[in-house]
Amino acid sequence: MVTFKEVRENEDIKTYIRMADKTLESMKFTEHSFAHVVRCADVAGNILSDLGYDERTAELARIAAYMHDIGNVVNRIDHAQSGAVMAFRLLDKMGMKAEEIARVVTAIGNHDEKTAYPVNEIAAALILADKSDVRRSRVRAEERATISNDIHDRVNYAVEKSKLAVDVQNKKLVLYLNIDEKISRISEYFEIFLERMMLCRRAAAYFDMQFEVNINGATVM
Repeated sequence: MVTFKEVRENEDIKTYIRMADKTLESMKFTEHSFAHVVRCADVAGNILSDLGYDERTAELARIAAYMHDIGNVVNRIDHAQSGAVMAFRLLDKMGMKAEEIARVVTAIGNHDEKTAYPVNEIAAALILADKSDVRRSRVRAEERATISNDIHDRVNYAVEKSKLAVDVQNKKLVLYLNIDEKISRISEYFEIFLERMMLCRRAAAYFDMQFEVNINGATVM
């Protein structure tokens, strides 16, 4: 059985994550390196654990989330699909069973908002984890002086705190955000992330749950 620990310690996978982030750095994208993928792995696995899925399914979600952006090393366009193909080869080489590989690559191939769909529980958890990762530390140091020129950097930098909470009793997944409105208006968040939030709503519906966004103490979606 291939574990999340083995995947996280695999030097080839580390190289692809590192080089994919370098590609996006050159294109002025926010951070997509280890801080992002480890956080996504934690959140995706915790979502499934909190919802009562077995530990192996939660572990497969962590694996998918950790590897989900490696396709950016090829090209940003269609990176979900190229990443899924890369993940297939890597996990097959590591000895993962075909059925488990299929679940992981399906999730990776369905996480980008242009083509995403929560086709299984791992894909749904990955979508929620990935699209909810908005935070100040994702803005690269060299871009912080010019956040007024880039709405994506400005919105991410304005988010002082973010947390995705699973409310099993009320059947809700709630994204809590603290946004410094002196840096970015709340309307700007939805200007660039509305498609992602609608995708999160669809992913939550896979679990028969509602998705809500709470910004600065008020439910806005």
